[in-house]
Amino acid sequence: MRSLPLPFTPRFITWTLACLAAVGFGLAWMADPHWWIGICFLVAAFLSALGLYDYMQDSHSILRNYPVAAHLRFIFEAIRPEMRQYFFEGDKDGMPFPRDRRAIVYQRAKNTLDVRPFGTTYDVYADRYEWMSHSIAPRPVTKDPFRIIIGGPDCTRPYSASIFNISAMSFGALSANAIRALNGGAKLGGFAHDTGEGGYSPYHREGGGDIIWEIGSGYFGARNPDGTFSPERFAEGAANPQVKMVELKLSQGAKPGHGGVLPAPKVSAEISATRGVPMGEDCVSPSSHSAFSTPVEMMQFIAEMRRLSGGKPAGFKLCIGHEWEFLAICKAMLETGIYPDFIVVDGKEGGTGAAPMEFVDHVGKPMRQGLYFVHNALIGIGARQRIKIGAAGKIITAFDIVRAMALGADWCNAARGFMFAVGCIQSQSCHTDRCPTGVATQDPTRQRALVVPDKIQRVANFHRLTLHELAELTAAAGLDHPADFKPIHISRRISPREVVTFADVYPALTEGELVAGSGNPRWRQPWDMASPHSFRATA
Repeated sequence: MRSLPLPFTPRFITWTLACLAAVGFGLAWMADPHWWIGICFLVAAFLSALGLYDYMQDSHSILRNYPVAAHLRFIFEAIRPEMRQYFFEGDKDGMPFPRDRRAIVYQRAKNTLDVRPFGTTYDVYADRYEWMSHSIAPRPVTKDPFRIIIGGPDCTRPYSASIFNISAMSFGALSANAIRALNGGAKLGGFAHDTGEGGYSPYHREGGGDIIWEIGSGYFGARNPDGTFSPERFAEGAANPQVKMVELKLSQGAKPGHGGVLPAPKVSAEISATRGVPMGEDCVSPSSHSAFSTPVEMMQFIAEMRRLSGGKPAGFKLCIGHEWEFLAICKAMLETGIYPDFIVVDGKEGGTGAAPMEFVDHVGKPMRQGLYFVHNALIGIGARQRIKIGAAGKIITAFDIVRAMALGADWCNAARGFMFAVGCIQSQSCHTDRCPTGVATQDPTRQRALVVPDKIQRVANFHRLTLHELAELTAAAGLDHPADFKPIHISRRISPREVVTFADVYPALTEGELVAGSGNPRWRQPWDMASPHSFRATA
């Protein structure tokens, strides 16, 4: 309720009542000094002082937004694990992400001890339990920062990227303070921050961290008044030295094939300026692009993005759907000789602020299946060595990175992990504009709960300590670099009596096999259905 003074907003009601009680009991005690009135006054005065401290402190966002009342959350969390599961987390199937993995982020972000007793919490005999094989002769833990060069032969300004970066999250979905904290953390830690399709905002620019500028079907920040792509505006934004790569978004994992609408009342002056859309009107992100309609035209558009950006790496992001459509893009690469510098594979398990449940649950390939498909398709056309692959979709821990790199990823992006680092508690209120920690809201009174300098350090801590753990896993496997992980290094239990490796689950193509004519029907059928001149199947 932005129109009300802060002390009288509903989330401050507990603190307000404590203050009123302190005044009331204080006056009553002065008039009639009974001992029980004095005790009530002291309790109310303590709660009033506690509320003031909560409101002013900068370590816990939820306490700044819910003085006094939010302590219940920490009380339930401190009780036995069974109690906090019941009171704080809800049932296991109802939560979008397991708490033990959220706890990893919180501990690393706060730079606290990241260990626990009593062994694994997983059922090691359950179907689909997965593990990494270790070596009898582990290697020394390297101090390598784990960076890769992104940029193919046609790229004149390649980028040295960390292998762990912030995935696409837009200003508008996230608050200004959340964007400030994420980008400041990227600057401090030396890694990249993807803008999401919401545009390259002033809050991205403030921190000075490396930017991957994502351009979606709304062309926000690079559009004409009629919503079409503006080469001039794109070139102007991409010329900024902070922008290191430019990315064309075809689809996102949580709702592939689905557009979006930011309702007119939420189109503030800031969002209007950032996205290049008028205030007072719905901000529409179409489900498909208007700048191209065929795979060949898409390759030409990516070449134009690379030219307009001054030779910076240009690529695209997608969640894999119809396999023939991606193979049509591969055929367009072969026909035109135009290749992207990178491809980011998003999985259907990726997050979003709002999406229809059917899309969230049932549309698109999961990240690992999509990553395997893209990696092998590029091998099959002989283009894997010139195109780098990023992966995104519920990547939180170092083991998540290991699994993705074993399946062909060159680097990984994380969204929710970095959201946890800036204070997200998964209240699932992103779409209501009432985020309790100030992460996913445009309400300025809620945003103030997120203290940017504190969260900048936490974002950098999470990145640094996750890569440190990745270095330890790599050494334990007897390898020198995470890029050395192969499918044979990861095992999966598929039944109580059967274990396979990823090499068995995800068989590989040979170099140039698709072009030469694969006899594998799993690949031959979608390859024959693909045309470089249409996204529709030819048969």
